Amino acid sequence: MTALYDLDVAVTQTINSLSGQEVVDALMIGISQWGVPLLVLAVAGQWWSRADRRAKRHVLIAAGLAFILALGFNQLVLLGVDRMRPYLADVTTLLVPPSVDPSFPSDHATAAFAIAATFAFSVMRRQAVWFTLAAVAVAFSRVYIGIHYVGDVLGGAVTGLLAATVVNALYRPGSRIDRLLTGIL
Repeated sequence: MTALYDLDVAVTQTINSLSGQEVVDALMIGISQWGVPLLVLAVAGQWWSRADRRAKRHVLIAAGLAFILALGFNQLVLLGVDRMRPYLADVTTLLVPPSVDPSFPSDHATAAFAIAATFAFSVMRRQAVWFTLAAVAVAFSRVYIGIHYVGDVLGGAVTGLLAATVVNALYRPGSRIDRLLTGIL
């Protein structure tokens, strides 16, 4: 266990040590703060698309359900895991105001990867590539700014993937609830 923790610390410190360049720092802070809200807007903004409306709306709803399920699961994990933030352990240099929440798992990474994984499981594979790149950028930025360990964002990515998998298995295209939800507006 110590070797895994040491690896987590070493990779975290390597990424965080890239900070100190004003323009890149500002970009990483922006991605960290605005990445998830912009991903949510990118999902929601596709609701009124005319092309293959029902299939696309199914994916958009599934992404929302995975997002909610993943963040809900994180709250359960936080009841049993109280990992100290890396800046409190003098592992990283913090570029943003401190957080009062435990470090593991990263909610930002969880939300971003829940959306990306939902698109990856869908017929919207081209969008999946962009959402996945955005999720990686969000996760990387969280380590870069010193707010999370690499293990925290990897844990968040796994949580997001698991939630998307559950939603993909349970929320089926063409089901009664799907027809109701995709027909709204």
